[in-house]
Amino acid sequence: MLKKILNELKKNINEVKSLNSIKKLEDFKDKISKEFDKAVDSLYEKKDLWKEAIFQKKELKKQKISVFAKFKKTSWLKTFKYLISAPFIYMMVIPAFFMHFGLEIYHQICFRLYNIPRCKPKEYFFFDRTHLAYLNWFEKFNCLYCSYFNGLVAYTKEVAGRTERFWCPIKHAKKMKYPHQEYGNFVEYLDGKELRKNWEDLRCFKDKS
Repeated sequence: MLKKILNELKKNINEVKSLNSIKKLEDFKDKISKEFDKAVDSLYEKKDLWKEAIFQKKELKKQKISVFAKFKKTSWLKTFKYLISAPFIYMMVIPAFFMHFGLEIYHQICFRLYNIPRCKPKEYFFFDRTHLAYLNWFEKFNCLYCSYFNGLVAYTKEVAGRTERFWCPIKHAKKMKYPHQEYGNFVEYLDGKELRKNWEDLRCFKDKS
């Protein structure tokens, strides 16, 4: 699959050089990106890493380092920095819970009113690192914490992206570094005719059904 993608990329490289349209270049990039995503997804489907972690539990456990042993190896300066920063890290869960709660109220009520397909939390929140036998209890706790926060950010980004697609599907004048998944569907910055023509179609979210 990857070989096929690379061959297609080589075949179209001259075409890419001759394109002047930003939109055409972005469309080509999205096409290649989707093909790579499909290839990666197929690899994940072939190998169940979660089951593999359970199967290799005894072997992975040999790589485990206890909390005490890990802190013993860490310099006192680093340990001091960790202790000082800990309250600032873990207290962030309080505003995160409030944001999550408010986001879910908006998500469940407004998306139904707008007929926007609701985001599935299971596609954004993953807590599978707790099954890794080479992690001690403190490392597992931190992984759980990070998984929740990063999942919440990704989930929030998708909810916000679908909202933006419904209300303001226009690309910015400058290139965004990490746009949300819906951004590729937006109309170009100066193309008002395209916006008026396709706005209602964009609001249908046919690609999400």
